[in-house]
Amino acid sequence: MEFKKIDNTLIFIYHYSDYNNEDWVRESLKESGSVTFKRTLCFTSEDVFEIELDYDEFDTPFARVAFLFAELKDDYYQLRRHIIGTKNNFFFHKDVEIQQEYLIAETKISILKQIDERVKENIYIGGEAESNIPIEAFIKMIDEFPTTYEKKLYAEARVSSIIKSYFDTTLDSELKFQNYLNKKSSKQGKKLMKLFQEYELQKFRTIQEKLRGMLESENGYSEDQWQNEILELVLLLYPKYICSFKTVYLKINEQKRRFLDFMLVDSNGNIDVIEIKKPFENAIMTHSVYRGNYTPHKDLVGTIMQLEKYLFHLNRYGEAGEKKLTDKYKNKLPEGLKIKITNPKGFVIMGRETNLSNEQKSDFEIVKRKYKNVIDIITYDDLLQRLDFTIEQIQKM
Repeated sequence: MEFKKIDNTLIFIYHYSDYNNEDWVRESLKESGSVTFKRTLCFTSEDVFEIELDYDEFDTPFARVAFLFAELKDDYYQLRRHIIGTKNNFFFHKDVEIQQEYLIAETKISILKQIDERVKENIYIGGEAESNIPIEAFIKMIDEFPTTYEKKLYAEARVSSIIKSYFDTTLDSELKFQNYLNKKSSKQGKKLMKLFQEYELQKFRTIQEKLRGMLESENGYSEDQWQNEILELVLLLYPKYICSFKTVYLKINEQKRRFLDFMLVDSNGNIDVIEIKKPFENAIMTHSVYRGNYTPHKDLVGTIMQLEKYLFHLNRYGEAGEKKLTDKYKNKLPEGLKIKITNPKGFVIMGRETNLSNEQKSDFEIVKRKYKNVIDIITYDDLLQRLDFTIEQIQKM
């Protein structure tokens, strides 16, 4: 196959064997009025284009036939729709040198039909037309079409996956197929992080601004208001949690109940517990030393102890507790989601680190690591630092 541009037309020229003096192309045109090449391009007698075709002594066993394939309109060649068998019109920019590979995949699949079946508008390839497919992207798509070899490997892998359970000597065709795919260029979808970059920056900058404003005017908030505001920020910073519940009662025994300040529920129904305290000046580490070490402030120790008890009683609550909590909050949970108590974790948000010395910060880090497996102790300066790092990383994308 070859294509020639003559005046304002694109001519398709087909070279074929004629060893037995049987011109099968022209015979087909004469008998049925049409001829199909590679099972994808169908020409009629009306498409035949009379053109002087040069022959030399080496051409003798071959014949040639020419057809009108496309006509130039503005800067694009419009392909004759009945030839390519599409519902939509296809246009190739005049600078694109059309090749057989642009129309027919190795497996004799019509590439244009594959596109045609998935859109409902005219398709422009190359050039500057609105909504055109850049020629580079078009060629990349063609390169990723499955080859005959790839289909063969896939078939072998499917057979291998079934019979390997019965025969120890089965060749690992799955691995061979996977290695082949790994060498191919991967499909690339839209860069979602890039797409939402501005939104994400705006979101985290707004959270950062609000948190700094709250820390500067801490005394203007009641404890209850402070907790509600910080919880809202936490849910934005930790999107795995889809909802939260305040003052959740746990039955300890027939006479006794405890209540959690806040219970967080993730998208799988698993729960965690969070304690939120206002950042008082001396809330996390003492100013005095004990045997050369700074120790946790009693407010921090008390909060950790309280949280450990909550976690202890939650784990004892078991399946009965899961059912009670699910029944109680089912109207506020997504339909079908059940609460699960699976080694819940605790969070403590309290205190500032800006007023601590380097020695106090070092000892505080030891305290945090001691409880890390069960309780995550987060200061307000931790939250601000996480926001700074997140914003900086988004800006790099």
